[in-house]
Amino acid sequence: MTTKVAVGATPYRVELSPPDITAYRAGNTGVEYITTFDSGVAGPHVMVNAVTHGNEICGAIAVDRLFKMNVRPTRGRLSLSFANVEAYHAWDPKHPHGNRYVEEDFNRVWTPATLDGSRQSVELQRARAMRPIIDDVDLLLDIHSMHDPHGPVMICGALEKGIAFARDVGLPEFIVSDKGHANGTRMRDYGGFGEPASAKNALLVECGQHWEASAEDVAWQCTWRFLLASKCVDEALAESQIDTSPLPAAKVVRVTDALIANSADYRFREGTKGLDIIARRGDLIAHDGGNPVLAPYDNCVLIMPTLVHVKPGLTVVRVGQLIA
Repeated sequence: MTTKVAVGATPYRVELSPPDITAYRAGNTGVEYITTFDSGVAGPHVMVNAVTHGNEICGAIAVDRLFKMNVRPTRGRLSLSFANVEAYHAWDPKHPHGNRYVEEDFNRVWTPATLDGSRQSVELQRARAMRPIIDDVDLLLDIHSMHDPHGPVMICGALEKGIAFARDVGLPEFIVSDKGHANGTRMRDYGGFGEPASAKNALLVECGQHWEASAEDVAWQCTWRFLLASKCVDEALAESQIDTSPLPAAKVVRVTDALIANSADYRFREGTKGLDIIARRGDLIAHDGGNPVLAPYDNCVLIMPTLVHVKPGLTVVRVGQLIA
């Protein structure tokens, strides 16, 4: 399926078709759309999770393919999960930007205070159902995609253990180390995933623009590299699925700031795209209402810039420093 969708001045191509996941509804865990396979051999509980957001198709394709390949762990347990299924089932390729979530962002509710609180929503109900399983997971890969065209990135959190795990996976090239978002906690930062002393670890991969065909390929390659790094599946099987082309050396970026627009007239320098590296401190990033916005340090990386539909108060880009 290929559909063109105009969003302001930016054309999007819907090149992916969402798989029918209803066959996986019953699962075997007591929580719908989560299935756990137990090898019977001691080892970690590994999870591959898709559709944290309902309009992110590439993860659903990857998890569906794992089911259809009858992938099983050789040690520990492997859980295959579809998260915000209500939003996913409501997604319409004719209106693809809708149904990211039903009532609130599923990936901003992952704190005990929120999960134990009294607030109600479709997403909170689902997160509370999934919570006992997430509490038991040792290694998590959460598969996402992005609103605007952008090179793939691995989000590893603020801790060194996350950076090390992302390096073990080896794809994508850019590893983004951050502290999360001010408006809520992601699943990859929940519990032991975000604790330095815990052996638990989690990665969130952003595979590219939501519906471009290449996002499916990135999701598939990252999934198998994650499974290989987790040592939970047959090594020869994993290697049979992994592209053997040489990979570029990892680039680790530590996020330092979120730049917020003061005006609707926020214009990045001509030709700006995600993962651009501004070489020198003081070089131009953008103009905001005519005022220059300058790089705060050398090797300043622009992460997920919002290039259209800017409004005052919007976070237009996160910036990070490229580190050795």
